[in-house]
Amino acid sequence: MDIHLVTPIHDPPGRRRGKGAAVRDPDRRERILDAAADLMARHGYQGVNLTDIGSAAGIVGSGVYRHFDSKNAILVELLDRVVDRLLADAETGLRSESDPRATLVALVAGQVRFTIDERTLCQVYLQEARGLPDADLRRLRWKQRHYVDLWLDVLGAVRPELAPQQAQVLVHAAISSIHSILRHRSGLEAPDVAALLQDTAVRILGLEPGPTPEQP
Repeated sequence: MDIHLVTPIHDPPGRRRGKGAAVRDPDRRERILDAAADLMARHGYQGVNLTDIGSAAGIVGSGVYRHFDSKNAILVELLDRVVDRLLADAETGLRSESDPRATLVALVAGQVRFTIDERTLCQVYLQEARGLPDADLRRLRWKQRHYVDLWLDVLGAVRPELAPQQAQVLVHAAISSIHSILRHRSGLEAPDVAALLQDTAVRILGLEPGPTPEQP
């Protein structure tokens, strides 16, 4: 199987950094990000300010500036985390599986697991990614293409009869079917949701569904 692993992602020139190289309290930084993700998922980026985020994180609004220089900087880090974590999970699957079909199923399982476990973060990603400044949006899309290319390489090994355009459609459709759960609450338990999403996505890709990997 000729699969092209993505090399570790290093952000292109121009990525914005928060003020100050040292962060004294990494736990506080994580609380800020968690609070921001929750608030943005519920109210949208425009409906939240730094005072709201600081209050939800248990600090004064001005304390946010010790970790991030703006609300946009918080959003950029949240969205980068989505793609970076998916890429890391995908590359782990590629290295641990030698069979193309098993690798493709592992990619689906990783996307399902991440979408369910990080529902709030994924909701922010879907809602707010297009509103990033141009430089940040270009960088994010650069990472997205790497992630989709991993799926395309594996799908091409499993189904070599597909034209590249057909493979593109199927990969995007499979990922979108998983993301559909972000738009409503099913009332089902997480393992049941995972099984249904897994089954749907692999069928879209043209595979017969097998056992659903256990969810951690």
